[in-house]
Amino acid sequence: MKIKITLISTVLFFGLQLKAQDNSIKRDTLKEVIITSTRIDLPFKENSRTINIVTAADIKNSAATNVADILQQVAGVDIRRRGIAGSQADLYIRGGGFDQTLLLIDGIKMDDAQTGHHTLNAALPIEVIERIEIIKGPAARVFGQNAFTGAINIVTKKKLNNTISANIEAGSFGQLNYSVTAGKEYENSSFIFHYGALTSDGYRENSDYNNNNYFLKAILNKKKQPIEVIGTFFDKKFGAENFYTTNPDWHEYEETQNSLIGVSTTFRSEKFKVTPRIYWRRGQDIFLLKRDDPSFFRNLHITNKIGAETNVTYTSKLGITGFGIDISRFFISSNNLGNRNRTMANLFLEHRFKLGDRLDVTPGVAVSYFSDFDFNAFPGLDVGWQLSNKLKAYGNVGYTFRVPTFTDLYYSDPATSGNPNLEPESAFSQEVGIKFNDNRFSGSIAFFNRDSDNLIDYIRPNTGVSVFTAANIAEVNTKGFELEGSYNFKLKNYNQTLNFGYTYLNDNILDQNKDLSRYSLNTLKHQFVTRFSSRLFKNVRQNIIYKHAERTVGTSYNVWDASVILDFNKFNFTVTANNIFNADYIESGFVPMPPSNVLFGLRYNF
Repeated sequence: MKIKITLISTVLFFGLQLKAQDNSIKRDTLKEVIITSTRIDLPFKENSRTINIVTAADIKNSAATNVADILQQVAGVDIRRRGIAGSQADLYIRGGGFDQTLLLIDGIKMDDAQTGHHTLNAALPIEVIERIEIIKGPAARVFGQNAFTGAINIVTKKKLNNTISANIEAGSFGQLNYSVTAGKEYENSSFIFHYGALTSDGYRENSDYNNNNYFLKAILNKKKQPIEVIGTFFDKKFGAENFYTTNPDWHEYEETQNSLIGVSTTFRSEKFKVTPRIYWRRGQDIFLLKRDDPSFFRNLHITNKIGAETNVTYTSKLGITGFGIDISRFFISSNNLGNRNRTMANLFLEHRFKLGDRLDVTPGVAVSYFSDFDFNAFPGLDVGWQLSNKLKAYGNVGYTFRVPTFTDLYYSDPATSGNPNLEPESAFSQEVGIKFNDNRFSGSIAFFNRDSDNLIDYIRPNTGVSVFTAANIAEVNTKGFELEGSYNFKLKNYNQTLNFGYTYLNDNILDQNKDLSRYSLNTLKHQFVTRFSSRLFKNVRQNIIYKHAERTVGTSYNVWDASVILDFNKFNFTVTANNIFNADYIESGFVPMPPSNVLFGLRYNF
């Protein structure tokens, strides 16, 4: 512990002594990055939404080894983990639920009609990620019903330029991670392959895991009509001690599999851009209430989603029009939920008007059909006003919607009961904000409000009833604001960056069902995250991350992480320290998070 504290003190000392110099700073300000998580492709600077971009460079400086840990460093995103290495984590945006946030892989929707609880099981290894686009606020008119409070699109790399890299990491709790990533370029095609394994004995009883991930991306026929193919397979096996119960003798256990195959291409002309896509997503979840006695209680769910979509962009004198259709079919085979299916169709339309040099207005609507919940429409409007070349004000309003999952409707165990009579959730959201961007400093502030109706939670009518039953709870108002910034400067001709973000959330759920709700009362009321990334010597980079969280029920914690990266010609060496000051905290349910731990890594580029 003394060594870790000394490391942090040294970094902080140098950080406090830094003085910005007059040298011009060359950095990727993201101004020209094209945001693909919208129907209309727009440069980051021109978008009239609250969107965060996590670049490949940010990922390297995050002191994180998986997507769940990276997203924890974004204000307004609440990742509630039950372990390390992304074995199980739930994704929340702006106080929503884990069923209310949509994850996309290269624009492919990874929603699961069984439950949103497995969303991050589809997250990719960080070695193949080009950037992560995080859109906050109502996104149903862009993506459909699962984007109730926001969406996250993971964009993969296009090529790796004939390289092979091998990585090995070892550290506390018997952690051993190893991977190989390879890229190959041919005259008319390119390929990216990744294999990785993550294992650990666990930081407490029955918290061991053995995770394997495979990734393949190919771009074929590059000279004429490029065809992009993506394939993933993730297999996770982990001890789930007290993930769902408080019984110390049962020793819960879980295995999950998640796979994706997607094929897409893009046709372009002077005015049109047409992108058709087909995909198949499969998920499997095995849960044992007693690890050593599968016959005691066992759940097996196998889900399949088959989908086809086409997105079209048309550019004219009146602006840019985006429209598309997405049709998918869900199947589930489960010893608990039964054999179920659902057909879903979405039709999207939006148009961006550019009025003069400063004002942009984008109205849009999505119309969705569900075979078990009929038709619904989600209109919305974005407005942006370019106050100057560096300063933009924006606002948006929109309706959003979510149909119950099969778990909400049909799940049953001795402590939990679904409800086939549930109504869909709905909400009307509003947001106003302002953002500033130049080469040295970028920042934004946004105020938001969401009026939700028929939110689904598991509740008990009174303390004398032991079974939590899915129900539509009363109307809920959620409001708050976010403040984010990034400051860049030079020291000894090296780039230094300080990032920070703060989110405040307030809702009235506590006034309605304080003692009897299972999920809704764990919202982050205050969240502050900051990262200082510095380089003081040519081959050495340092990163320090601080996270403060205070939840609605009053619990709070402070967590410090840090990393040091030594770069050489063909290899780099990393030391990553997490929870340096040994904070005692819980993010979800009854599961304490890991104590102070260290991970050593070595990557070699052939």
